[in-house]
Amino acid sequence: MTTGMTTGSKVNRVLLAPVGLVLLGGGLVVIAAGLDVYRHWHLTPPAGWPLTTRHDVLITRADQTRWADQGWWWPTVIAALAVLTLLALWWLLSQPRRRPRRMAVGGTPSQEGVELSDHALSDALAADAARLPGVQRARVHLAGRPACPQALITLTLAPGATPRTVLTDLRLVIERARRSTGWERFPSQTRLRVARHGARRAE
Repeated sequence: MTTGMTTGSKVNRVLLAPVGLVLLGGGLVVIAAGLDVYRHWHLTPPAGWPLTTRHDVLITRADQTRWADQGWWWPTVIAALAVLTLLALWWLLSQPRRRPRRMAVGGTPSQEGVELSDHALSDALAADAARLPGVQRARVHLAGRPACPQALITLTLAPGATPRTVLTDLRLVIERARRSTGWERFPSQTRLRVARHGARRAE
């Protein structure tokens, strides 16, 4: 169940979608040339289309050595690769979900200076969720910013439990927590698991 999406996940999707499409398109072009698809299927690629046969190369030897004797070439290449590496590392390090630590009760800024610990709220949510019919275990992790926390909930269902019923009851638990904290919204993501159980022997 997903009741909200963080800003970070939206940015990731916007950035990764075009990058993925470019990589996918490039991979398909290389595969088509390697398998000699155009000749086998009698297809005519557009004029100037790269890699039309298995003998074509993406960068010719002439292009490879064209700028190699220029003094600025290798420093520029190395600097560009270093920038790309740093950007990739920055993006990678920014991915782990940050715990909000302390959150304002009643909105931001907090009313009368009242703040709530992330551990206290996650423990309370987990305890309420674990008491729901059909739930054996519940774990709750809070992520996001203190001004807009997000609950990441993992429920282990008992054998025979109905996921739809459990999710309906869980919405009430989340809504009760939202009203108690005075927040306008409390997005959540829920992952369901089923407890393992041995097969019953019929007599």
